[in-house]
Amino acid sequence: MDALYRFLIGPLAWVSFTVFIAGSLYRLLHMGFLVRRKENFIFSVMSLKYSLRSIFHWMTPFATVNMRRHPVMTLAAFAFHICLFLTPIFLVAHGVLWEYGFNVRLWGLPGGLADIMTLVVVAGCIFFLCRRLKLPEVRYLTTPSDYVLLIIVAAPFLTGFVAYHQWADYRLCMTLHVLTGEIMLMAIPFTRLSHMLFAPFTRAYMGSEFGGVRHAQDW
Repeated sequence: MDALYRFLIGPLAWVSFTVFIAGSLYRLLHMGFLVRRKENFIFSVMSLKYSLRSIFHWMTPFATVNMRRHPVMTLAAFAFHICLFLTPIFLVAHGVLWEYGFNVRLWGLPGGLADIMTLVVVAGCIFFLCRRLKLPEVRYLTTPSDYVLLIIVAAPFLTGFVAYHQWADYRLCMTLHVLTGEIMLMAIPFTRLSHMLFAPFTRAYMGSEFGGVRHAQDW
C-alpha cells in the first residue's frame, strides 16, 4: 500500500497534471482550428464588450430569466461549482502540497468550512443524479457516461472527507482519494467535464451574436 501511495503522489501525479494541461490545450487549440476552418465568420462577430457582459451576467446568481424560473437548480448549481472549484485549491492539506511541489503558498480554508464545502459537492452530485433520474427531459439526454462522471466527481471529495475524519482505514481512504482525484483531473479535457474549458468561449460567442448582431440580450 505504501509503494502504491508513493507512486500515486509521485509519478502518477505528474502524469495527471501533464494530461490535464496538455489535454486542455489540445482541446482549446482544436476548437479554434475547427472554428477557423468551418465557421470562420464567428471571429468577425466577436465583441469584447458583449462577451464580458454575457459572461459576468451568467456568472451572477439569479441574473437570468431561466435562473429565476428554476431557483432550486440555480442554488444547487452555483453552490456545487463554487465548492467544487475552491475546495481542492484552498484546502489546507492541499496547500502543503502546493508549497512542496510548486513553492506556492495559498490561503487555507478553515477545517469546518472545508467540511461543509465538501459535503455540498457530494450533495450536489446526489441532486444532479436524482434530477437525471426523475426529469424526463433530462433523462432523455442522459447517457451512461453521465452517471460515471458523477461518481468520478464525488469520489475524491467523499474519500477525502472519510480519510480526514478517519472513519475507515486511513491509508486505504487516502490512496483512493489521491487516485480518484487524479482520475478526475485527467478526465476533464476528454469528457463533459470539459465544459469548464469551453463555457467562457460559448458564452462569449452567444453574447457577441445577441448583443452585436441581433441587438438583443441573451437572457
